[in-house]
Amino acid sequence: MTNAGTPPRRIRRKNYFIDKKFQGTFILKFCMLVAATGLFIMVVLYSLSNKATTVSFINSRVVVQTTADFLFPLLIQTFVIATVFVGIATIFITLFISHRIAGPAYRFKKTLADLSGGNFSENCHLRRKDSLQDVAKALNDMMSNVRKGLTAVNSSLTKLKNKLGDVQKSKSVDDSELRELKKEASELDEALHHFKF
Repeated sequence: MTNAGTPPRRIRRKNYFIDKKFQGTFILKFCMLVAATGLFIMVVLYSLSNKATTVSFINSRVVVQTTADFLFPLLIQTFVIATVFVGIATIFITLFISHRIAGPAYRFKKTLADLSGGNFSENCHLRRKDSLQDVAKALNDMMSNVRKGLTAVNSSLTKLKNKLGDVQKSKSVDDSELRELKKEASELDEALHHFKF
């Protein structure tokens, strides 16, 4: 009947890309933010160093050039290296963060699909570190209240069936009223068996 008293089973992560569109966009936006930040820093350093002069030794020659021209190749190399390494780290971090959002969203969709099919027997279980724990708790509380209500209706239906059986045996009610009561009990029973609780 109900699994409300059973402890939640541990859910293991099987697939990190639950909602590929959401997670892909999420990761891409963060990688673009990393690249834009690196580019911004490079432009600012280049602009600030444009008014200064630097003396350097290149191939055993003394070269006088603006600091911006001296730093430009170094800035490009630093930008590329930093963007690659930080980009890779960003992809992994945002994958795990987005998974903690997309995972609960997937679980909620699955639970709501079960509810729309009349299945109130399973609670919505999330992993310990997933986001939206309070939403899952509210959903589980709602399902628990519905299960209690359905159990009470089921109990009333059982009592009604027993009384109908007693009335039918005693023949104290005419047949048309008895058929009407049986029909109503049957309709209630059919409607109730649509649900799992």
